[in-house]
Amino acid sequence: MDIKIYASFLPHADPDASLAFYRDTLGFEVRGDVGQGEMRWITVGPVGQPETSIVLEPPAVPGSGITDEEQRTITEMMAKGTYSGVNLATGDLDGVFARLQAATDAEIIQEPTDQPWGVRDCAVRDPAGNMIRIQELG
Repeated sequence: MDIKIYASFLPHADPDASLAFYRDTLGFEVRGDVGQGEMRWITVGPVGQPETSIVLEPPAVPGSGITDEEQRTITEMMAKGTYSGVNLATGDLDGVFARLQAATDAEIIQEPTDQPWGVRDCAVRDPAGNMIRIQELG
C-alpha cells in the first residue's frame, strides 16, 4: 500500500498574520488562497515539495455543527498553544532558528535543544498559537 500525507490542517486566528508567518518567516510557498475575510483557507508548503501541504483554515465555520461553547474552547486552546501543532524538519536548525528569532511573528518556546530521546529541536508558536516543533535532520 502506498499512502502519503498530503495535507495537514492548522487553524488561524488572523489569516494575514498566519500567511505572513508561513510564507515570509518559514519561506513556504503559497499554493492556494480561497475565501475572504476571516473565512479563508490558505494552502502553503515547502518549496520543492508539492506533495506536502499545510492548509491554514478558520477554526470554526458557521453551519459546521460546532457549538458556541466548543468555539470558545477552541479559541482558548489556540491562545494557549494547546489546540494544534505540526512537526517540521530541517538540515539547518540553527539557521532556521535564527530566522525565527529575528521574526516578530514567532513566539519562541524552546531554543535548539538536544533532547534525551536523540532529537535536536526547537519550538515556536505561530500567530494563531499553533505549536511548531522543528527538528534537525541527522
